[in-house]
Amino acid sequence: MSRLNPRQQEAVNYVGGPLLVLAGAGSGKTSVITRKIAHLVQQCGIRAQHIVAMTFTNKAAREMKERVGTLLKGAEGRGLTVSTFHNLGLNIIRKEHSRLGFKPGFSIFDETDVKALMTDIMQKEYAGDDGVDEIKNMIGAWKNDLILPPQALENARNPKEQTAAIVYLHYQRTLRAYNAVDFDDLILLPVKLFQEHADILEKWQNKVRYLLVDEYQDTNASQYLLVKMLVGQRNQFTVVGDDDQSIYAWRGARPENLMLLKEDYPSLKVVMLEQNYRSTSRILKCANVLIANNPHAFEKQLWSEMGHGDEIRVIRCRNEDAECERVAMEILSLHLRTDRPYSDFAILYRGNYQAKLMELKLQHHQIPYRLSGGTSFFGRQEVKDLMAYFRLLVNPDDDNAFLRVINVPRREIGSTTLEKLGNYATERKTSMYNAADEMGLGEHLDSRFTERLQRFKRWMDGVRQQCAQNDPIAALRSMVMDIDYENWLRQNASSDKVAEARMGNVWFLIEALKNTLERDEDGDMTIEEAIGKLVLRDMLERQQEEEDGAEGVQMLTLHASKGLEFPYVFIIGMEEEILPHRSSIEADTIEEERRLAYVGITRARQTLAFTFAAKRKQYGEIIDCAPSRFLDELPAEDLQWEGLEDTPVEVKAVRGNAALADIRAMMKK
Repeated sequence: MSRLNPRQQEAVNYVGGPLLVLAGAGSGKTSVITRKIAHLVQQCGIRAQHIVAMTFTNKAAREMKERVGTLLKGAEGRGLTVSTFHNLGLNIIRKEHSRLGFKPGFSIFDETDVKALMTDIMQKEYAGDDGVDEIKNMIGAWKNDLILPPQALENARNPKEQTAAIVYLHYQRTLRAYNAVDFDDLILLPVKLFQEHADILEKWQNKVRYLLVDEYQDTNASQYLLVKMLVGQRNQFTVVGDDDQSIYAWRGARPENLMLLKEDYPSLKVVMLEQNYRSTSRILKCANVLIANNPHAFEKQLWSEMGHGDEIRVIRCRNEDAECERVAMEILSLHLRTDRPYSDFAILYRGNYQAKLMELKLQHHQIPYRLSGGTSFFGRQEVKDLMAYFRLLVNPDDDNAFLRVINVPRREIGSTTLEKLGNYATERKTSMYNAADEMGLGEHLDSRFTERLQRFKRWMDGVRQQCAQNDPIAALRSMVMDIDYENWLRQNASSDKVAEARMGNVWFLIEALKNTLERDEDGDMTIEEAIGKLVLRDMLERQQEEEDGAEGVQMLTLHASKGLEFPYVFIIGMEEEILPHRSSIEADTIEEERRLAYVGITRARQTLAFTFAAKRKQYGEIIDCAPSRFLDELPAEDLQWEGLEDTPVEVKAVRGNAALADIRAMMKK
């Protein structure tokens, strides 16, 4: 195992109080966190079950867990918690659900569920769902700032905020009735619980003797408070972060949380990790010079022993088509000349919309690629709908599945009816599905609504019976026909072609179930077990999609590239109004865009190229583009500009054809 440098070693050994490790890009921060956990267990006598390490993505948590696993032997690592903030919050809510007034087995609403519920509330209250996305974002921001509905209503300064606060009130009430929480509640609820119940806070503080937090610059207000409360008076923690890589302000992240640490913990020790193990000195010089234009609380300079490296190329292209063609040709010729695998190349961009044309060019030249941030099969709306039907067949107590399918397709059962059903089910300590045909429900609901609920439950019970009695796959197929799901897709799709493709996914899912049943060696697998396997595969596939570094050029947004590295990096669309983004120019939030460019630059290990278009088509018009101001901020002596000379078109064509001929000749060798 590689040795730590003196700064890294200092960060690992220091356990005398609060510690901030300011870790520049590529400075080996994961090594520091994992070695520190081992040091705490092996040298400081802190048992693993009293150590909690937190990060932001499941992938990072899994990686950290694996690396700690190789350092701790046998029982040493038993009980160690390495998780995301949201997973930790989820565990706290699970353990303390009764204090929070939830039934066990509460549901977690995803983005789609949240939007559907808010849309329903707005249509009922305001006879329309205009601006539902904006309201959803406002409610999310309030939750991140620990603002509850009454306070939001009190603080409302204009009609829009007032509307959002009223929707928030309805929304929280309905969630509670549904025995459900959303993603933001996973932090908000534990913080509120700790604030209101000193005994529970003390219990968790005793459990967590040492806390480590990765990517600290990405914490929002509620996450900062959660950390502060868990740490308590003990002050035993290490946080690792980099203010220059804070690129999630739009999600509520606050780089100033790094500054708050100095105020809240006067004895805070700061260790700088400035040696970079990833990039050439020239790439780091560019990154340092660029980011120096932002104000800093802590000054740091990345350096490296990886050699000076090639000049950074800035390539001006005629238009967006020429830009994508140029990048594709550069990658193809480099791949053929050097035999480097395609997975060594990354194309980074500011917005997902920039990927489409790039994809077409790569396809045209038969260059394999992987697109990050696309929707996985199990993430598609129609697949989630069907999976929810399957889950409800297998487990009638699954309230989340019940809520997802009750109005897909529409059965005229609105959120008010469901809120009353949810409250009744909670009182009766049963699931919403079971409560749907109880006699007592009639006291709370009008007979036409109870009839609709009963009809749904009777039909569902019938499908379950068919699954048990004869061919379950045939029963599921006829279930899809019964609800006329294809027609529902047609009504909600942008075109018949889209609806057809989505219906194809539905049949594909049922086929996958059939294969699971048929592949069972013992031949005694039940449909319940087959569905259980699929649910698990869904989770694993999502993880797999994050991890697969399969052959192919990596295409991803600058936001998604954080934490990754590639030998060859192309950053496309280096233009004003793209990077920096137009909205950030208008709102004067250029600093965050500069950090985004910094993140892009520091992904590159050996070579880096920026491209921009002189003209671009926008809304059917051709507009002139200005190069990004960030290009002017880079050290001129390290840049090699190309495409600035207005070479006659014929000469360019000859050059282009010569390049193609070279590539073809190489392919024949």
